[in-house]
Amino acid sequence: MVIDALGRKCPIPIIWLAERIREVPVGEVVAVLADDVAARTDVPAWCRMKSQEFVREETLERGWAFHIRRCY
Repeated sequence: MVIDALGRKCPIPIIWLAERIREVPVGEVVAVLADDVAARTDVPAWCRMKSQEFVREETLERGWAFHIRRCY
């Protein structure tokens, strides 16, 4: 699953991730696309708070893709 939050300010990427991660099977990865620099700290922090695995950050032409593995 890809959540396209490009052009949206935080906390929208986090809100959308929190709403949609339940649609992803446990063990699978969701990608959040965001170009708000705050997402670079907010997404990993959300993962730590919610016990989800922050897999990696990928630099895109516009913004970043944050890959999160659903752990439960």
